[in-house]
Amino acid sequence: MGRARRWARSRLVGSGIGDDEPLAETLILLISELVTNAVVHTGCPAVLRMLFGGSGASGAAGTVRVEVADASDRPPLQRHAEGDETGGRGLELVDGLADRWGWLPEGAGKQIWCEVDRSGPVRLPEAPSGAGQGGEAYEPPSCLFTNLA
Repeated sequence: MGRARRWARSRLVGSGIGDDEPLAETLILLISELVTNAVVHTGCPAVLRMLFGGSGASGAAGTVRVEVADASDRPPLQRHAEGDETGGRGLELVDGLADRWGWLPEGAGKQIWCEVDRSGPVRLPEAPSGAGQGGEAYEPPSCLFTNLA
C-alpha cells in the first residue's frame, strides 16, 4: 500500500494539489482503502488510476476520480463493522469521504471507483455519510495509472 500512496502523492502534487492539503489527505486515504480491499479481498493484482478532469458525473469542476481495478469478478460488499472488529469499515469510509462511488465490471474483473470534487468542501473522516453509488460515464482529459501487481 505504501507504493500506491507514494505514487498517488507524486501525481497529486503534479496536478497542483499540495501534499499538505486536506483534499490530498482525503484522496490518499480513499486510495489506501480501495487498494487494500482489492489486495486483501481478492488476492489478485490491482491497477490504480487517478483521473483529473474538468467535470465529473455531477458536473462539478475539478473532479478527481480514483479507480482500482482487479481481476476478481466478485462485487464489493459493504459491511457494517461492530464494536472492536478490525475489518469491515473500508467501504463505509469510502462512502463517507467520497462525493460519489460505485463499481462496474471491467474485463474479466471489476473496477471500484470514487470521485471527489475539488471545488466542494473536503469531507473529513468524522463527516456523515452522504455519497451514493452508481454513476455516469466520465471522460477526463488525463489519466495516470500504476500497476500494483
